[in-house]
Amino acid sequence: MSKCNYWLMKSEPSAFSIDDLKKRPKQTDCWSGVRNFQARNMMRDEMQLNDKIFFYHSSCKVPGIAGTAEVVKTSYPDHTALDPTSQYFDPKASKDKPIWYMVDVKFVEKFPDLISLEDLRNNKDLKDMILLRRGNRLSITPVTQKQWDSIMAML
Repeated sequence: MSKCNYWLMKSEPSAFSIDDLKKRPKQTDCWSGVRNFQARNMMRDEMQLNDKIFFYHSSCKVPGIAGTAEVVKTSYPDHTALDPTSQYFDPKASKDKPIWYMVDVKFVEKFPDLISLEDLRNNKDLKDMILLRRGNRLSITPVTQKQWDSIMAML
């Protein structure tokens, strides 16, 4: 059996929140609209079935981890890049050369209380977490198992 990977995936709750994921059919949806090559490469090349995900609410009054999800379908072309009516349309993408990829994620749990960015910063076990690095803007970042366990212990 392959090793489980751990990820943190950011979404603005006004656009797509953990509650929105929970309400989807089968509590599953595609994670579309990623338009950063480094984040795309992680989804395309590294994410595997059953990888664990922290669902992070960003660009809101209190950013933080709202709960968990898991990867239920590995990468495939992001159809929003081909849709001229989508805000994620990319005229350089085509069916033959998709450029952008997405994965499907499934809701696992919503935390009773958000684990805020401030709480994460105050946890010394997380001092090396990519999310907490100055200037980090990636919407998807890897998380170590030690960081995952430390965050889960904060509940």
